[in-house]
Amino acid sequence: MTSMLDAVVVGAGPNGLTAAAELARRGFSVAVFEAKDTVGGGARTEELTLPGFRHDPCSAVHPLGAGSPAFKGMPLDRYGLEWLHAPLPMAHPFDDGTAAVLARSVAETAASFGPRDAGAYRRLVAPYIGKWDTLARDFMSLPATALPRDPVLLARFGLTGLPPSTWLMRRFRDDRARALFAGLVAHVIAPLGGLATGAIGLVFALAAHAGGWPLPRGGSQAVSDALAAYVRALGGTLHTGYEVKRLDDLPPARAYVFDTSPTALARIAGLGGLYDGYRYGAAAFKIDYALAGPVPWTAEEPRRAGTVQIGPSSREIGTALRQASGGTAPQVPFLITAQPSLVDPSRAPEGKHVFWAYGHVPHGWEGDLTDAIERQLERFAPGFRDLVLARATAGPPELAARNANYVGGDIACGAASGLQLLLRPRVTLRPYSTPHPAVFLCSSATPPGPGVHGMSGHNAAKAVWRHLRSTI
Repeated sequence: MTSMLDAVVVGAGPNGLTAAAELARRGFSVAVFEAKDTVGGGARTEELTLPGFRHDPCSAVHPLGAGSPAFKGMPLDRYGLEWLHAPLPMAHPFDDGTAAVLARSVAETAASFGPRDAGAYRRLVAPYIGKWDTLARDFMSLPATALPRDPVLLARFGLTGLPPSTWLMRRFRDDRARALFAGLVAHVIAPLGGLATGAIGLVFALAAHAGGWPLPRGGSQAVSDALAAYVRALGGTLHTGYEVKRLDDLPPARAYVFDTSPTALARIAGLGGLYDGYRYGAAAFKIDYALAGPVPWTAEEPRRAGTVQIGPSSREIGTALRQASGGTAPQVPFLITAQPSLVDPSRAPEGKHVFWAYGHVPHGWEGDLTDAIERQLERFAPGFRDLVLARATAGPPELAARNANYVGGDIACGAASGLQLLLRPRVTLRPYSTPHPAVFLCSSATPPGPGVHGMSGHNAAKAVWRHLRSTI
């Protein structure tokens, strides 16, 4: 007779693996089941183009990774995770051949905005400098933690960040600072005028000043592999190539934790229309490149940056976001690009580079944004196309096929706009729980939302172990 497990986790992305690790290290018996043949979810590394070129099919740079309270509480370095830092976390070039930067240094960042806005930026971030660990734990644990460690700091952050980012950007007189900040907000594919979008941009900026925007040596797979190794070391078991279509497909357990989309959870657990009101948002169109050399940026700063934002004005960025969210593919897309091999030569053959770029497109869009993306790249890096050895494109259908959580190509696993940015996956103070007392959700459809930081899994694990303790 099969003994009953304490917890079964469905989905081996960073959140599912984090939940498994948190439960296993508290002495609970845990098994993880993953439909793909390898673990990883949105944190994978594969040869998508040519032999020797190791790409990240989704995320490559992790602003909230190294500073995540969940990851800081685990000895992931013992299992091969090493964070690497580019000289600049992020650069944002303009048509005049210059660039603003998001640097580790507040002073360097402020100076890149110009004299009219340097002081405004320093005043914006000053209350939070040196307090990242406290702010991150309080902000990224809501609503799982009832009592914040520093309620005054969190309240101040809320007053600044809860209004739309367009309000916060009024602090700046010139568009250099506004454009860079608009680009930070766009990382969650949210229209700039939405509720709490100011908090998004501010969190990304503070993360850079506190710990940089790091990349894992060897690729994002290193994060997932380290988490998986830690789960195994704690006595947990992992099963890959195991697709779960209903709860009966799983071994008996006292709790079931899903690192899936809310709609998939409802289908598997027989919860009917519980998440029918959950909205999926605009999608990504992503291109992974194998390059013969580094990207020939006109401005000097992007040549030293792990991430480069392409959108020379806040107006252009706002238009692209509104079009993608409204059902139109932008002719002039805002781009987020990553240059892993600048700091990790192991990612490509000697002298060669891996590079990726993505723009935002409507949910489920089936078109091809390649030409529009490459026009934008050529605009700021003339001669880019001449360096392309191979490219692998992935629009919304391909992204959804690679990762079932990316419904319609939505890499945020749900629209990060309106109340859903704060209250996801539904309006409740218990977002990780469901009407089924033994079924829980831990994907990025739950707070604090998208990103490779494990905090959704960490927070969900708290709800699960409270349940497990109450049923002993």
